[in-house]
Amino acid sequence: MAKKPAWTIEKERARRADAGGSVWLFGLHAVRDALANPGRKRRQLVLTRNAADKLGPEIAASGMEPRIADPRRFDAPLDPASVHQGAALEVEPLDWGSVSEVCAPREGAPVVLLLDRVTDPHNVGAVLRSAEVFGARAVIAPHRHSAPETGALAKTASGALERQPYLRVPNLANAIGALTEMGYAVIGLDGAAELTLDAAVAGLERQPLALVLGAEGPGMRELTTKLCHRLARIPAAGAFGSLNVSNAAAVALYAATRGRAK
Repeated sequence: MAKKPAWTIEKERARRADAGGSVWLFGLHAVRDALANPGRKRRQLVLTRNAADKLGPEIAASGMEPRIADPRRFDAPLDPASVHQGAALEVEPLDWGSVSEVCAPREGAPVVLLLDRVTDPHNVGAVLRSAEVFGARAVIAPHRHSAPETGALAKTASGALERQPYLRVPNLANAIGALTEMGYAVIGLDGAAELTLDAAVAGLERQPLALVLGAEGPGMRELTTKLCHRLARIPAAGAFGSLNVSNAAAVALYAATRGRAK
């Protein structure tokens, strides 16, 4: 029987995660932070002896009993190409709550990110990592046509998946509407926009802010674009001005969070 390619295996795992099944996290950082997350429901832990020694305090605090695997025959159900570092943890997907619960402004002027059809788990993992660094309240994506929790996403996020709210909603337009009702200014990133990002965020330092990024290539959908209050571009020094979506998110968060009310 022919071996399935890695992308097929990852797609099948994403479908299972979407259906509410379990997720296998892998890698020392991802497993360590999932063990330390009190909100994470954990099922089983598979470790090599070396990984168990490195994760000793987290294992003890979690109360889990790991199954020790031979490093030459690491038998957790992972893609053989996964860089698991001898650590794999089966978990249930996180439930962060609703947009209205997580993104309610309360005090300060929060920033949230919305991703329109960004499906690559490595991109989303990198966005979550940047969102945590810059203090974003949440990353929001549509349930369909977005990356669910998978081991690849968690490993790229390097622990941020456990701490950074990632809300997958039935309808992105409704989520934008809810944010608007809560007083958020909504800025969509568009390479053809007249306003630069600095100009678009000027004067909004004390207002909640939502930044919307579309998929690489097609960008934001038409309805998403119409719901934005302003469109802005990240200025480029040369003729080639295209950034990977995760890099664009990091730049946008840096620009948007400078001098904001805390």
